[in-house]
Amino acid sequence: MKNVVKYKDFIGSVQFSAEDEVFYGKIEGVNDLVTFEGASVSDIKSSFQEAVEDYIELCAELGKDPQKSYKGSFNVRIDPELHAKAHQKALAEGKTLNQFVSDAIAERIAKKY
Repeated sequence: MKNVVKYKDFIGSVQFSAEDEVFYGKIEGVNDLVTFEGASVSDIKSSFQEAVEDYIELCAELGKDPQKSYKGSFNVRIDPELHAKAHQKALAEGKTLNQFVSDAIAERIAKKY
């Protein structure tokens, strides 16, 4: 996702409505729907930061963790040929497919994005 803004540990997705001539977005990775909007790039950034601060404050008042919790499992759909190659590579490295994929994700995340 390239159309994002970042503030603290939060990411906001950003879209543009040509019809309304406004940028709009939502905070990603939270359990609630938190939106923001602005007429310019600087407006959308400010609006996003304000939305994050308001959300953090609200969560503190409610005694709630602002970040979404993840259970550690998810389904991934990939090409069957890639699946087979990943399984073979995992076996060759003495790993389970889960460990192989987990290591690959960790390696990718360690790279600066």
